Amino acid sequence: MKVAVIGGGPAGMLAAISAAKSGDDVTLFEKNNILGKKILITGKGRCNITSSLEIGDFISNIPGNGRFLFSVFENFNNQDIISMLEKEGVKVKEERGNRIFPISDRAEDVRFALEKITKKVGVDIKLNSNVKLIEIGENGVEAVILENGKFNADKIILATGGKSYPLTGSNGDGYKIAQNIGHTVKEIRGSLVPMLGDNTCSKLQGLSLRNVGIYIYEKEKDKKIYEDFGEMLFTHFGVSGPTILSSSAHVLRYKDVDEKMKNEKIILKIDLKPALTIEQLDARILRDFEEVKNKQFKNSLDKLLPKKMIDVVIEKSNIDSDKKVNEITKEERYNLVNLIKNFEVKLLGFRPVEEAIITAGGISVKEINPKTMESKIIPGLFFAGEIIDVDAYTGGFNLQIAYSTGWTSGMKID
Repeated sequence: MKVAVIGGGPAGMLAAISAAKSGDDVTLFEKNNILGKKILITGKGRCNITSSLEIGDFISNIPGNGRFLFSVFENFNNQDIISMLEKEGVKVKEERGNRIFPISDRAEDVRFALEKITKKVGVDIKLNSNVKLIEIGENGVEAVILENGKFNADKIILATGGKSYPLTGSNGDGYKIAQNIGHTVKEIRGSLVPMLGDNTCSKLQGLSLRNVGIYIYEKEKDKKIYEDFGEMLFTHFGVSGPTILSSSAHVLRYKDVDEKMKNEKIILKIDLKPALTIEQLDARILRDFEEVKNKQFKNSLDKLLPKKMIDVVIEKSNIDSDKKVNEITKEERYNLVNLIKNFEVKLLGFRPVEEAIITAGGISVKEINPKTMESKIIPGLFFAGEIIDVDAYTGGFNLQIAYSTGWTSGMKID
């Protein structure tokens, strides 16, 4: 069988490898001058290859149509990709949060290994080849149309990625190709994306907080939308960092969230001292105050808070910054404790999809056979990777989706 794979990212390479191992004649078309360009920026250049969690636990980490992926994870799982890479000399290690990285901490090693395997199994790689259209005949797919020619194929795998990080080639052109031949594309949005915040954020720009609790809730209903623990970052536009990025994958699916953010109804609450109860924090502040009881309030919080945060906390506390510490009332101190345990930022929206780590939305899963990744509309057309309407939290899950859907799309159908 003559197979054309469109897109040379992790999904496209795994699709090509799988198809070639099945005995097919495979040609891989990639618009960039190298394969796997986006792999180089994953995991901050280190490549979070996958997660060590049991494959059954992956579904709970995939808010975007996770159940659709049961079959593909059975076909190719986290141990399969680790084994494949280790055979090519890429040894791996496990870090916090079940994250699997190459021991070398070099994403290039992962990219190069996958490229090497792709070549080794006999895939014909066409770089700098931009596919514009897929040609359909009476019995299904017939050819891919390139800028400079036509390639006939019995099977076509569309693995062009999403719309995040367009400089890596993921500019959403695969959606247009699919729409032109009758497929439905669900709304494209950024997932694992920073969020816009009120002017508190610009005052704290550049401040990174570690080991804090975050809670996102709808103010009027006092309804919790998401909670997490870990690291976050204040930026000139709002908030970012691991906990915020993971929260965005959940928050973007909350009913009418854009309208509610516009009306300042979605609140980020930060527990700056999650290891302490309210009583323990109050006792801690009392001890600190006793040491500096004759100083002004503005000079009393150095041991408790990051320097950049002190002025903002003082402003929000409504305690006169020049007030002597020994003059602060019990009620004022209680308000300070509550503020530190419930530091609030209004969330006002999401950054553009181009700044997202992953794309939410894409080819409707209702139009794809979950066991084979074949289109239910067009015989011979298959999908793999981020172009599909599936997305996960951070932690290696999105790359595993790419590997597993890619491998499945390239398999022989019984």
